[in-house]
Amino acid sequence: MSSSEHVHKRHNVSVLLYHLVCPAKYRRVAMSDSVDGILRDTCLEIELRYEIRFLEIGLDGDHAHFLMQSVPTYSPTKIARTVKSLIAREVFSKDSGVRDLLWGGEFWGKGYFMNTVGQHGSESVIAEYVRMQGNESCYECLHKAPVQLDFFS
Repeated sequence: MSSSEHVHKRHNVSVLLYHLVCPAKYRRVAMSDSVDGILRDTCLEIELRYEIRFLEIGLDGDHAHFLMQSVPTYSPTKIARTVKSLIAREVFSKDSGVRDLLWGGEFWGKGYFMNTVGQHGSESVIAEYVRMQGNESCYECLHKAPVQLDFFS
């Protein structure tokens, strides 16, 4: 996959990163090698049709993790709904074994977990930056040490 980039639009520039976790229906172990291939191909198709970029994709038996980037005009709910619905449709149409495992025509469970991800720092680093605005030493105190990119802690 790729890394995040600044998205330039007519009146804004953004770097919006999200971590989305989607469980399979009934928490069934439905993530196979076949599903992995279909899921990844579908994500490439989603990138062509929507302003959603997949930076990383990981499957873990009964759920999938996505690290993705999007634009401010897409709400987190729209992103999750788009990703879940298009992947489900493709998996069911291309893998009959999944249809047998997950009766009822639904690939994903109803819920999901979504979290924003900082590109250059944690909540505490950004909070300190905001708190120090107007202070002459603000820039210096935040840029002494390199910022570590720790997305999932």
